[in-house]
Amino acid sequence: MNDASIRVVIADDQALLRGGFRILIDSADDLEVVGEAETGREAIEIVRRTTPDVVLMDIRMPELDGLAATREIAADPDLDDVRIVILTTYEVDEYVLQALRAGACGFLGKGMRPAELPEAIRVAARGEALLSPRATQTLITRYLALPDGPPPVRSGELSGLTDREREIVALVAEGLSNEAIADHLIISRQTVRTHVHRAMAKLRARDRAQLVVIAYQTGLVRPAAADR
Repeated sequence: MNDASIRVVIADDQALLRGGFRILIDSADDLEVVGEAETGREAIEIVRRTTPDVVLMDIRMPELDGLAATREIAADPDLDDVRIVILTTYEVDEYVLQALRAGACGFLGKGMRPAELPEAIRVAARGEALLSPRATQTLITRYLALPDGPPPVRSGELSGLTDREREIVALVAEGLSNEAIADHLIISRQTVRTHVHRAMAKLRARDRAQLVVIAYQTGLVRPAAADR
């Protein structure tokens, strides 16, 4: 492995699944598994010790579940750069919504094709949200409707954004990747990344997943679009 490898921790109580993920990850030249955990508590300890770039976190684990572990990792300022991807059997469920609230950057279905795993890890490591276009609006609509959902954000919160930044945040909220946004607006991917990072800084969003939530909270994107 080279020094620029994306470092990954796998947290799942099924040894067979962890082993399969390790084989897929370690077979990529730019990815490296630096730790495995079978409980939420162990996951926290390993993440603090190894400070990986990405954590693949199962929800249902003994001792401490993945949601609680995600919440604790996301709350640690020393682990701000760690991206947590939730492993889930179902793409849209209550656990995924809770995971986003806890600080996860997205989710990955356990039924994914093997070739999808390495690229998903790379996407997460770049700070992009793993929220598919098909599921993003449904997830966020349900998320905002929860009784203990996020505090309201006034539309005025977007006043500090440029017109281009607002446009790009809206496209991010629709589930588009940086590459898709670049193609849509006929600009470079680097330009898209710059606008996304500036918008995140201005809105104090931890990652793209939170940027998506803010876009819906402020009315920049309408949840009703999910029904079309």
